Amino acid sequence: MTTTQPLLQPVRLGALELPNSVVMAPMTRARAQNAELAPTDLHATYYAQRAGAGLIVTEGTWVNPDAIGFIHAPGIYSDTQTAGWVKVTEAVHEAGGRIVSQFGHVGAASHPDHFGGRLPAGPSAINPGEKSFTPSGPKDTVTPRAYTAAEIAATIADYRRAAENARRAGFDGVEIHAQQSQLIPQFLNPRLNQRTDAYGGSSEKRAQFLLDILDAVGDVWGSDRISVKMSPTWDNGGTFTADEEALADYDQLFKKLSDSNLAYLHLLGAPGTIEERIALFSRYRAHYQGNIVANLGFTQALGNEILDHGIVNAVSFAEPFIANPDLVERFAQGHPLADGDRDTYYAGHSEGYTDYPAFTAN
Repeated sequence: MTTTQPLLQPVRLGALELPNSVVMAPMTRARAQNAELAPTDLHATYYAQRAGAGLIVTEGTWVNPDAIGFIHAPGIYSDTQTAGWVKVTEAVHEAGGRIVSQFGHVGAASHPDHFGGRLPAGPSAINPGEKSFTPSGPKDTVTPRAYTAAEIAATIADYRRAAENARRAGFDGVEIHAQQSQLIPQFLNPRLNQRTDAYGGSSEKRAQFLLDILDAVGDVWGSDRISVKMSPTWDNGGTFTADEEALADYDQLFKKLSDSNLAYLHLLGAPGTIEERIALFSRYRAHYQGNIVANLGFTQALGNEILDHGIVNAVSFAEPFIANPDLVERFAQGHPLADGDRDTYYAGHSEGYTDYPAFTAN
C-alpha cells in the first residue's frame, strides 16, 4: 500500500486541517464509571492511542443532566467534566492529533430510571418506541412529557454552555449529534413532533430547533469548526422511517445547511454495494454543497472507492478503531486488522479499551 490511497490524502474541513481523510467516528464506550460522569486518565489514554486519525470525534457527551440516556457516558456540562476533557485534549494534541467534542441529548429516548423517576421530555408527548440503557439494563422508553417553550430555550442555552466548556477544554471543534432517535431528530420527525409553535408544523419549523442550536454554538466557535452528524436513512421500524417523504425533508434541510459554512456534515449512509452507497451519497451531495464525511460500515476498499468518486471529502470508521488504535498506519502498510472483543464494547475498564496493541510483525 502507498500514500496514494485517497484515504491517506490530507483534507481541509472548514477550519480543520487533517493530515489524512480517515475520521474516527463517535462511539459510546461506557467508561465514565464515576458519579460525576467525567472523563478520566483512561479516556485520555484511549483517545491519544488513536491520534493517528485525521480527526477524532468523541463519544456523545451529554449537554445537560436531562440529556442522559445511557449509563456511564460522560458529560460536558460541569466543571469537573470539563477538567476531565482537558486531560483528553492535551493527550491527543501531544500525540499529534485533532479532536472534536460530540454533543448528545437523547430527549424522549431516555427513561425515568435515569432521572429518579421523572419523565424525560421530548418535542411532544409521544413515545419514540426505543430502548434506553439504564443502570438496571435496557428498558423500553415511555410516553414523555412535552417540552415547554421555556425548556426549549433553556436547552439551546445548555448547548451554548457545552460549547463554551468544549472551548475551555481545548477541543478543536464540536459536532452536534443529530442522528438516529435522539432529541434533534425527534424535533425533525413529524410523527414525534406535533407542536403548533415555532418549533413544529412544517418541515422548516421542525428544523428550527437544530438551526437555533447551530446559531448558539456558532456564537462560541464560529461555524467553520462546527459539524452535524445526521442519519437520513434511519429506520427503527416504527416512529422513524426512511421513506421518500423523510428523505425529501432532509434534502431541503441540506440545502438550508449549505448556507451555514459548517466544517462538514457527518452523514450515515446505508449498508450495501459501492454502487448503492454512491447513489445515496450522490443524493446528499446534490443538495449539500459543503464538506461531507461518509459513515456506516465502510471498509478500507470502500472508503478509498467512494473518495475516488469525489462525492464525499472524508470517511469515518467506528468499530475498526476499537481494536486497531493504529488504524491509519495499518491502512498505509497493508497490515491486517484485529478483531475487537464485543463483550467489552460497553463494559469493563482498561480491558478491551486501552489494551489493544499497535501492529507488530511476527
